[in-house]
Amino acid sequence: MVDERVLEELHASVEGDTGFVRDLIDAYLVDSAEQLEAIEAALRAEDAEALVRPAHTLKSSSATVGAMDVSALARTLEVAGRSGSLGDLEARRAAEALPGVMDTTEPALRAWIAGAEGR
Repeated sequence: MVDERVLEELHASVEGDTGFVRDLIDAYLVDSAEQLEAIEAALRAEDAEALVRPAHTLKSSSATVGAMDVSALARTLEVAGRSGSLGDLEARRAAEALPGVMDTTEPALRAWIAGAEGR
């Protein structure tokens, strides 16, 4: 889910500069793919310490663009990494859900941009 209120607030904060928001979303999508790869690598290696940074980065950047479901899952993984509890049920569920949620987030962000450009 993308919280469009966050995007509207972001858009307003840059005085309606849709190009800026589009560039920010484009950068987010590139970076989030890299963070997801790093998260998946850390989980495969069962390396809790290596999980923390990409999960934290993904959590924060996702919240910035209103990708709240991604942010929540990344937060769960960040907490699991910090506590070293990669095997707990909540962390496993978050890890399993994250790629699919990411797949639905990109089209939602692109749709918002298309709508903003049409205004």
